[in-house]
Amino acid sequence: MMKLRFKTRDFCCTAILVVMGAFLALSNFSQSSAVFAENAEDTISSEPHFVTIYDEDTTLTVKTSAPTVREALSRAGILIDETDIVEPGLDTEIDSDMGFYINIHRARPVLVIDGAHRQYLMTANRDPKQIAKDAGFTVYDGDIVEPVFNSNFLEAGAVASFRIDRNGGRTITVEEEVPYPVQNKYDYSLAKGEQRLEQPGKNGLRQSVYEVHFENNVEISRTLISEEMTVEPIPEIITVGAKLSVAPEQEICLGWLREVNVPEEDLEAALYIIYHESGCRVDAENPSSGAYGIPQALPGSKMQAAGDDWRTNPLTQLRWMDNYVRSRYGGWQQALEFKLSRGWY
Repeated sequence: MMKLRFKTRDFCCTAILVVMGAFLALSNFSQSSAVFAENAEDTISSEPHFVTIYDEDTTLTVKTSAPTVREALSRAGILIDETDIVEPGLDTEIDSDMGFYINIHRARPVLVIDGAHRQYLMTANRDPKQIAKDAGFTVYDGDIVEPVFNSNFLEAGAVASFRIDRNGGRTITVEEEVPYPVQNKYDYSLAKGEQRLEQPGKNGLRQSVYEVHFENNVEISRTLISEEMTVEPIPEIITVGAKLSVAPEQEICLGWLREVNVPEEDLEAALYIIYHESGCRVDAENPSSGAYGIPQALPGSKMQAAGDDWRTNPLTQLRWMDNYVRSRYGGWQQALEFKLSRGWY
């Protein structure tokens, strides 16, 4: 948020600038109201949403096909300053067929007084404590921020004035953003490497209470006392393509792996191990060691634990191999890492 800073001793200059700022803000509001009222018909679309806009004391309902709040306001000719507050946010999608509402809170000049310190700012906030924080002041628990009448016109001009009354607070409550996590969701029908945003993430909010330590009435440190999650973060979910591209001769082996319920995310690792061990041949036999079958079990009779047809049935051999890989290595990915480092598994 942009803040206006003035030297408190330049009272005349301050008053003139603030009054001019207030006049321009009011002029901008009047102009905006007229513009979007005149252009209301231009927002009508063959497939419209009904959007009601509350702009301070002005209400306007339009039909618009605008996809977002920002575009709806633009089409209506409504000007938004960077210090104004728009609810919901400008990038919010308009998706309601039953009516959509936009609230605009216009910024106005404000003076915040903290003892001998003065700070001017333009703000659309209406919460006194938040206004004081926006002005750059620290507000401790127990402090009171309230509107006051400032009889010094040269200092206050046309602005609203707020004073911070310090009540010796020794704790401070802070609302902190909690970053949203990012989750990948694999789609095995989507081309490998392709990504799609399935759900945008949104930061959460956490309320933390700190004990404040002072020295000569100056804050020197804080100690966390308690914290509470007030808004849970919404994870960003990205769909990641993981479709396997295999040679035609590997399609049958790939089908066998799926039939014995090897997870999709492990198929690539499984195929690599299998084709480097046996080429996925049921009767593959190592003449020197006697290792047998698709898994190259040694001895091959181990696979009887998965079925008496272990010599000829690829599904029996792969069920045994899947169980072996999981029990010995913890999974196919770990087995692949071992094989790449040792040359065997």
